[in-house]
Amino acid sequence: MSLLLVLLLSFTMVLSACGGGGNTAKNEPPANNQTGGNNQGAANEGSSNENLSPLELALKGEYKGTKVSMFGPFVDADQVKFENSIKEFEEKTGIDIQYEGSKEFEATINIRVDGGNAPDIADFPQPGLLASIAKTGKVIDLTNILDQDKLKANYNQSWLDMGTMDGKDGKILAGIWNRSNVKSLVWYPKKQFEEAGYEIPETWDELMALTEQIAKDGDPAWSIGIESGAATGWTATDWVEDIMLRTTTPENYDKWVNGELPFTSPEVKRAVEIMSDIWMNKDYVYGGTKSIVTTAFGDAPGPMFTDPPKAWFHRQGNFITSFFPETAKVDEDYDWFYLPSIDEEYGKPVLVAGDIYAMFNDRPEVRAVLEFFTTGESIKTWVQSGGVIAPMNDASLDWYSSESDRRMAQLVQDASTLRFDGSDLMPGKVGAGTFWKGMTDYVSGTASLDDALKQIQSGWDN
Repeated sequence: MSLLLVLLLSFTMVLSACGGGGNTAKNEPPANNQTGGNNQGAANEGSSNENLSPLELALKGEYKGTKVSMFGPFVDADQVKFENSIKEFEEKTGIDIQYEGSKEFEATINIRVDGGNAPDIADFPQPGLLASIAKTGKVIDLTNILDQDKLKANYNQSWLDMGTMDGKDGKILAGIWNRSNVKSLVWYPKKQFEEAGYEIPETWDELMALTEQIAKDGDPAWSIGIESGAATGWTATDWVEDIMLRTTTPENYDKWVNGELPFTSPEVKRAVEIMSDIWMNKDYVYGGTKSIVTTAFGDAPGPMFTDPPKAWFHRQGNFITSFFPETAKVDEDYDWFYLPSIDEEYGKPVLVAGDIYAMFNDRPEVRAVLEFFTTGESIKTWVQSGGVIAPMNDASLDWYSSESDRRMAQLVQDASTLRFDGSDLMPGKVGAGTFWKGMTDYVSGTASLDDALKQIQSGWDN
């Protein structure tokens, strides 16, 4: 089915009858003659177009010849994949999406916004950065820009919750999600695992029982490494975040991320203690506990790929496969299972990372492009190339090149709760500061758990 037909069938949004430009109370689109493109068709056709969304109008050629600027962190291979994903849309609509990628995006976007040189659309890999800009009132509220019923149908509600942020005068829908990565995964050597007669654990108790069984069989179950240069410790924060989602409410997780639930609280301490049941047991970790701090995170999966394996489990996001041996085949040599739930009452939560797109300039063609980014079609070619999961429900599972990726996409769609990487949402002095260092000090043995939690909390207190 063609892109034109797919999108025309999938999206029918009703435009407000009122006119007006800019970020007004109702956020109506400005008059067509403000775009500088070929927009006379809409006026000539009159009522025949009045019920069409900006995306549908774009696919009819109403914004042909217009340009939409976009700024984000995609460079090199990722930029190529992104540009391939929008190529057909540009050809169908005649809209030129002028993408600019930068490795210094995080440092540059604030300067551009403050200087009145914001792009039409910006891609934020860290929603905490977008949240800080949203508070200034310079991010356009998408609540009345995009059809909310369509968004609710096409996204797990958690994605919409994570895109809702504090604006200058209250809550706003600050952005929409276009690309995601999944973190709640445990990788294992599939072939040898099955030959050993082990079975995938469905509960936390089963996971711990299997960990003990593997130890009795003579191997440490887990291979763990948190060394990452100046960023040493970040992998430990991911473990704590995943366990927090499994042992307390999503609301408490949000309070923790926002600094309202301190690191010294019983909820956070319990999460670290559960992690410690694995990390602090020398029989469960390859090389023993002390090796965790000195093992590079990218090297940590290595022991799973020896013959026979020297370790069996590695908890990490889907990006980690780029560190696996090139000869290892997904679905054959390795696979993953979901990090099991702990307290049943919290369902099946999934920790994610990803890219959220925000709008800074309100014109019809910009609306059309942003609406396009809410569709699975906008990321189809990237999904097909592997290494990325679409957060939209209309992204076909058939697009994924491996059974592993298809299962991952299904996991995201079926999750009871989705939450973004907590340390990435916290202020830098905490999430990338005391949190990293405090966990490193605790694991290395230079700080007790209570002292480490106090040290981490000091990032908020100061």
